[in-house]
Amino acid sequence: MRYGALALLAAGVLLLALQCGVAGGSPSGPAGARGGRGFNATDVMFLQMMVPHQGQGVRLVRLARGRPVRPEVATLAAAIESTQLREVKDMAARLREWRRPPTAPAHAHAAHGGMPVTPQAELDALDRTPADRFERAFLNLLIAHQDDAVQMARMETGGGQDAWTRRLAENVDRSRSAQITRMLTILGPRSPHNPSQK
Repeated sequence: MRYGALALLAAGVLLLALQCGVAGGSPSGPAGARGGRGFNATDVMFLQMMVPHQGQGVRLVRLARGRPVRPEVATLAAAIESTQLREVKDMAARLREWRRPPTAPAHAHAAHGGMPVTPQAELDALDRTPADRFERAFLNLLIAHQDDAVQMARMETGGGQDAWTRRLAENVDRSRSAQITRMLTILGPRSPHNPSQK
């Protein structure tokens, strides 16, 4: 269900990028999402979506602090927090260079499926999860969250223009995919993300 929504999102963003124009953009695009010299609307939209998405990821992994999780899970959570805080800083700086806001205006992405989010209600539910079930619930939610990042990164590599942003997207795709693989291994065959395993 989430994968279908992300496919629609990617298609909508690419269509919007074409409508906005590769170089200069047009008044018909969402405010702040237009392209410019050396970058296009897909680059801007990718960064504007990733900044709040990474912020959600940081809040998610911080929930593992002080919880009864295996050391490798605690280490992974800490590494994700450090990486994503750095990436948010770098992405916000890039948007400032382009004179674009760090996030898009409210409802700017509604026409193409909305921005993928991990709802606060899910974070709150995880925070209330009993200790003996926390690690599995945490990893399952983090897998879904990081998969959203992979899909957004592939949207950027498929239609972005700015070389720095495309390299960032390639790294996001590679690193988050590796994290997902690692988390699936930790979870083992009972994970709902491994439906083929018995």
